[in-house]
Amino acid sequence: MAQRAIPKEIEEKMQKAKDMKPEDMLFTYKGVLYPSLLCKPENFKAMERFEAIEDDILLVAYPKCGFNWMSHVLKKISDAAHGKRGETAQFTLLEFADPEKLQNLSKLPSQRIMGTHVQPKDIPASFFEKKTKVLVIFRNPKDTAVSYFHFYNKNPALPAFDSWDKFFSQYMSGEVMLGSYFDHAVAWEKHIDSDTVKIITYEDMIENLTEGIQQVARFFSLTLSDEQVQAIAQESTFEAMKNKSKETHGQMGNVIFRKGGVGDWKNHFSEEQSKELDTKFEQCLAGTKLGAKLKYEVHCK
Repeated sequence: MAQRAIPKEIEEKMQKAKDMKPEDMLFTYKGVLYPSLLCKPENFKAMERFEAIEDDILLVAYPKCGFNWMSHVLKKISDAAHGKRGETAQFTLLEFADPEKLQNLSKLPSQRIMGTHVQPKDIPASFFEKKTKVLVIFRNPKDTAVSYFHFYNKNPALPAFDSWDKFFSQYMSGEVMLGSYFDHAVAWEKHIDSDTVKIITYEDMIENLTEGIQQVARFFSLTLSDEQVQAIAQESTFEAMKNKSKETHGQMGNVIFRKGGVGDWKNHFSEEQSKELDTKFEQCLAGTKLGAKLKYEVHCK
């Protein structure tokens, strides 16, 4: 049986969202919007005190950049490397964990696998102090925007947008949940040469999933056989995960898994919007190592 990725309590909160007013679905903490059903200010205060250990695994991504996909891949890699079969503890999203859950997480044995959508400055300092390895996945900003738009409109815990144009405007200004894509990108660019941070891209993983799995395993010093790599790749294609999404993610499966491809932005962006984002990319990431990794000319032109 596939391991359940979305706890039932989150599904229960999704049900509560049906009775909420759109203006109550998000709250601001330190200038950034978060989902009020899943996050509380006390969660972030508890995060600040969280103690990482060196062999923890931390996955980070701006929303809709492949986070759920990579959390699945990481658990598969860890299980295979440690000779387990679906025994990895529940993947924990740090900002969704209340103080009690974070306390319980602190008591778990290694190797703990955790994730977050927050910027480096909001990640518990202990991850950097202990030199815990951090895997960051980025996706090209145009496809990220389109995926995020649909995620907003299919997710009962978020206020829907009545038009793509309105969403695009707020995406560009950073007035969406978790803030600006480009703020995240600029912040992680500063860590790109760190031995404990590895940045991969959604597009590279799509293009060569087998090689991506091998790179991630090596980064975390986990040994896999060729047969294990192939098995993980077969179980981790978008199609395979979407087919099992009801089993693994419950009602959130249809929210999380949509198309999973590259280039859908062309079906949504106007020429003016495309040029506006091109200009923003030039201002924020042109000439940077992360900018080069994103292969903007290939995926966004």
